Amino acid sequence: MATITQAQASTAGPGFQRVRSIASSRHLAKIGPLALLGVLAYLVLQPLYRLQELALEDNARGYRTAFGSETFAETLGTTVVLALGSLVIAMVLGTTLAFWATRLPRRLGFLKVVPILPIVLPSAANIVAWAFLLSPKPGYLNVLLRKLPWWDHLQEGPVDIYSMPWIVIITGFSLTAFVYLFVSGGLRNINSELIEAAQASGSSSRRVFFTVTLPLLRPVLLYGGGVALLLGLGQFTGPLLLGRNSGVDVITTDMYRSVSQTPIDYAAAAALGSPLLIFGLAVVIMQKALLGDSARFVTHSGKSFRAQTRPSKGAAAGIATFGIVSTGLPLVALLIVALSPFWSGTIDTGSFSLDNFRKALDDNAIKAGISTSLTASILAVLIALPLGFLVANFLLRAKNRVLRPVLDFLVAVPLGIPAVIFGAGFLLTYTRPPLILYGTRWVIVLVYVTLMLPFTTRMQLSGLVSLGTGYVEASRVSGASALRTNLRIVLPLMRGTMASTAALMFVLLTHEFSASMLVRSSTTQVMGTVLYDYWSNGAYPLVAAIALIMSVVTAVGVGLAILVGGSDVLNKL
Repeated sequence: MATITQAQASTAGPGFQRVRSIASSRHLAKIGPLALLGVLAYLVLQPLYRLQELALEDNARGYRTAFGSETFAETLGTTVVLALGSLVIAMVLGTTLAFWATRLPRRLGFLKVVPILPIVLPSAANIVAWAFLLSPKPGYLNVLLRKLPWWDHLQEGPVDIYSMPWIVIITGFSLTAFVYLFVSGGLRNINSELIEAAQASGSSSRRVFFTVTLPLLRPVLLYGGGVALLLGLGQFTGPLLLGRNSGVDVITTDMYRSVSQTPIDYAAAAALGSPLLIFGLAVVIMQKALLGDSARFVTHSGKSFRAQTRPSKGAAAGIATFGIVSTGLPLVALLIVALSPFWSGTIDTGSFSLDNFRKALDDNAIKAGISTSLTASILAVLIALPLGFLVANFLLRAKNRVLRPVLDFLVAVPLGIPAVIFGAGFLLTYTRPPLILYGTRWVIVLVYVTLMLPFTTRMQLSGLVSLGTGYVEASRVSGASALRTNLRIVLPLMRGTMASTAALMFVLLTHEFSASMLVRSSTTQVMGTVLYDYWSNGAYPLVAAIALIMSVVTAVGVGLAILVGGSDVLNKL
């Protein structure tokens, strides 16, 4: 066959150009997914592989050191108790709040966002706030409780925030918002006609709830419960900040201790993460097995779920009370300590000043932490957003029965494995060739991108599904290439979804703490790690000021997400 020269190609007319464009598109369609698979596999699997490789070196010395410890069984038990205890609290509170939200009077409908407000408060800030409230001696709530007749003889307490039960309770409170999001979203998708039909058949409201509503909520309860369980298993902030001085250790804090103490034992840290890996995979497999075909739970119609009883002021009072306890009290405690010259059990409004905020904003370490947090978060969003769009497009439109489930699995893995494990994996991966990134912001950016893969893919996939296929098919029939169709048609129509995805990722990343603690260095601190250092040094008023600054940054991100994506942007998770 004769070879067509460049000059001939340039004069061959639009027909040849279209054929060449189609050939190029087909070539890209074959190579593109493989390249995407390679990038994701390196980001997600390489750190996990590096952990296991190191743990198995020297005849599995890491496993022998970690599992041979006298305290390992106790630590594992504490981890499981923390996860299960916080799961029960989160499931009960989250489901109850979601049902109460359906019974709000119309003029109080704004209270539906109250159970989501704890997300605005970064985990590190939330934990130190509860320490200010419930520390045995100077905690503000404890001081008030000791004024009651049955506790007025106590010198400290009656609550000890540093004890295991209270760490479980605080963790359960923090996970409630995630369960609420899943359950409230599931309630909105239930066909109200099914409820009405059951009641017309003579079933009581209670029987309808247990025989119709709960079975239809099974997918969101299992998925939301699975996510809450995984988050509970990987809890790091609460046990580190509250349990370290009282001997409450979990697997994640043991991992951190192994890589932060002298001598450093990376192999033991790698081995310690293995139970969490196994738990994560077990939960994901269990979800798949119990849910089966999720199409069985789809009940589309024009009538969404609404409570079949009159609006309840009691439901409004319950949601408002949760908001005061979960968000209002911690913010008040942070503000009091931040305005005070020192933390004590008494509140002296006459000594209030903005000195701690001035110190925080003048401190070079704090300013560097804020700068690194903002820079790393923005860069991670700029990378994760197009990466998630490519994966979502492939998952929606590709017919490859091998690559599709593999990609789907890769982007789901970071949601099932605690962030602290990825932090340890990235620390071990990027302190050696071929990419030595430790001590730079790029190692933080890469771990942030990896952690955001499930969020960016899930939200954009949801947007693509709601967009439908009509516009894409019309563009392709008109002769446009896949690239041009995406640039000229899909992306403009997806602008709202992509903007809300970007804003939400920014919110989550600006207060990421677990992975950041593992990959930080003396020259690359983020806001959460700076807060931890000052907390360890006992500079409590400055800690409160930093926590409030973190909260303001996060609140701005939430406001941006709601402004761009609508008030239900968080429900797209």
